[in-house]
Amino acid sequence: MTARHLFVTTALPYANGPFHIGHIMEYIQADIWVRFQRMRGARVHFVGADDAHGAPIMIAAEKAGKSPREFVAEIAAGRRQYLDGFRIAFDHWHSTDSPENTELSQSIYVALREQGLIDVRPVDQFFDPVKGMFLPDRYIKGECPKCGAQDQYGDACEVCSTVYSPTDLKNPYSALSGAVPELRTSEHYFFRLSDPRCADFLLRWTGENDRHGQPRLQPEVLAKAREWLGDGSAPDEPGAAGEGRLADWDISRDAPYFGIEIPGAPGKYFYVWLDAPIGYLASLKAYCAKTGIDFDALVEDPTLEQVHFIGKDIIYFHVLFWPAMLHFAGRKTPERINVHGFITVSGEKMSKSRGTGISPLRYLELGMNPEWLRYYIAAKLNSHVEDVDFNPDDFVARVNADLVGKLVNIASRCAGFIVKRFDARLGPIDGEAHQAFAAGWAGADAVAALYDGRDYGKAIREIMAYADRVNEYIDSRKPWELAKNPENAGALHRVCSTALRAFADLVLLLAPVLPATAERAGAMLRMPSTEWAAIGQPLPEGHEIEPYKHLMTRVDPKQLDALFELPESATDADTASADAGAGAGAKAGKGKKGGIASAGSAQSVGDGFIGIDEFSRVDLRVARILACETVEGSDKLLRLTLDVGEERPRNVFSGIRSAYAPEQLVGRYAIVVANLAPRKMKFGVSEGMVLSAGWDDPARGTGLFLLDVHEGAEPGMKIS
Repeated sequence: MTARHLFVTTALPYANGPFHIGHIMEYIQADIWVRFQRMRGARVHFVGADDAHGAPIMIAAEKAGKSPREFVAEIAAGRRQYLDGFRIAFDHWHSTDSPENTELSQSIYVALREQGLIDVRPVDQFFDPVKGMFLPDRYIKGECPKCGAQDQYGDACEVCSTVYSPTDLKNPYSALSGAVPELRTSEHYFFRLSDPRCADFLLRWTGENDRHGQPRLQPEVLAKAREWLGDGSAPDEPGAAGEGRLADWDISRDAPYFGIEIPGAPGKYFYVWLDAPIGYLASLKAYCAKTGIDFDALVEDPTLEQVHFIGKDIIYFHVLFWPAMLHFAGRKTPERINVHGFITVSGEKMSKSRGTGISPLRYLELGMNPEWLRYYIAAKLNSHVEDVDFNPDDFVARVNADLVGKLVNIASRCAGFIVKRFDARLGPIDGEAHQAFAAGWAGADAVAALYDGRDYGKAIREIMAYADRVNEYIDSRKPWELAKNPENAGALHRVCSTALRAFADLVLLLAPVLPATAERAGAMLRMPSTEWAAIGQPLPEGHEIEPYKHLMTRVDPKQLDALFELPESATDADTASADAGAGAGAKAGKGKKGGIASAGSAQSVGDGFIGIDEFSRVDLRVARILACETVEGSDKLLRLTLDVGEERPRNVFSGIRSAYAPEQLVGRYAIVVANLAPRKMKFGVSEGMVLSAGWDDPARGTGLFLLDVHEGAEPGMKIS
């Protein structure tokens, strides 16, 4: 097999904040693939960069009292701790605010202009007379033209979900200065994606196989591309609609703007999404300069495969604009674009405010092993555009069972006998047992195909099936029993040597996922090769190993509890009080246990009283109970699914099981404390509190009554 030559990138993170867990998931996916390819002998150039341009960067820098470059530099300075911490081995990390990106972006633009694919047209848009700048949609607010909701952004209403143009807003104002924006006309530059040449090329390119005979795009991605190519529809992001099946793409912004100037157009800058993907090439060019590689020769090399890893939210830019730009600028187009889904926590979208956010830096600061996360994510990933769910309980169980209970267990149970009893040298192999290991799993070639196809979850299952067989062999031979009788020395030597040779194979099979563990295990075994081809090539009889050193600890659930950025967690959901925000029914009465008073306040107006400011901090909303079920493992809680007039329903646990059966509540209305901090419980995350009434004094009765609302109230209505 001819060694592959690869140019691999991940999506560029926007340089307005630190990495989030979604970035880390994508980088882990790409890093595993790159490490596997290198084990197979491929030559790989793996680069990344910060997406550093655009109005948000410029505005954030101004607020911070810094220049955009100073602001971006501070963000960039914090990248290394994440990348090194999670063993993500980019060859080079760059920035789109660089000489290389300026030169490449301008040259590609000029090539597109020479192809007749650039148009200039007048565009009406809002201008902030105080800030002296045209306003991006996100910096324009006003009243929704459909439902009248106030303080809505310039592209869509968060209340009724209507999509509109900023000029449709009623009573618009600038989110930057508060000024009433003026409608002004400006010349904008467009990439003519509507040109029939572009559509014809993209129809062909999206449907092609790569040089290895595999589809260039995943089925889900191809279907989406054909949807856009087939009916002329396009998302709102690209800009004004053109005459063809696709919308032309507005690629310019007016000064002041932090970006790259458009050649021959004073005061005009490239829209950030034009120069951002070109940043892939810019990072490669900077890497070539650093390592003495001829960049022009490299990108023109017909053997070079350009492979991108991206999230599903930026498909449009990468399967339409990016290949079209490259093709009509006379450059090589991507070989493959690998798209993944989002990462969720216990089935919920990642959100710090809802208590479902994971901080990668917090993970590292807590001393959690980065390879736990690498393994868990790998075990969840496949070749489809599916979301990856991080379930805390599953994380603990899977890591502890697989990595400690299966993998490390082999070495810890056998290596000591070899070192202490047999001068640290391996003995003869149990050929029959070794064949039995191999007979029970798909083999290294099958695992290699799964890695190459990014079906990491299936690869992990195959590898762990192999580990299961090795552990079954150890359990059946019981080396700890053999060691008690000197007459069994030969059998003990053979059993432990056979198991450690299989362990060496497992180490290599998991090396792309667990690089640091593989390095330590390889050093212990003095493995002569870390190449994929060494799998199945047993260490010879007489091979000397090093004393066993601890390879991995178990996950401590306390570390995992501390990982989530939530209020103090309840260890027992049944005993979590309502006023602590666990979602159990709040009882109306006197003192701090009484409903609203338990919300707390910064300032009190007198003993036993609260002020109007304190009361106004509590956001009470009408909610409709969509579903209700008992909670396994609890005799007090019900799990309520509530419509609070938001984009998605909320999950709330309430301690009212003694008073209501689930079927009694479905369809009823309730009152919920909507701005209560989410609470991580052992049953899941509770996102609010439903209010109920009852006596604090048991002598007066033990009834519990859910607070109801008058007929006609609708979910989301504010209670005041």
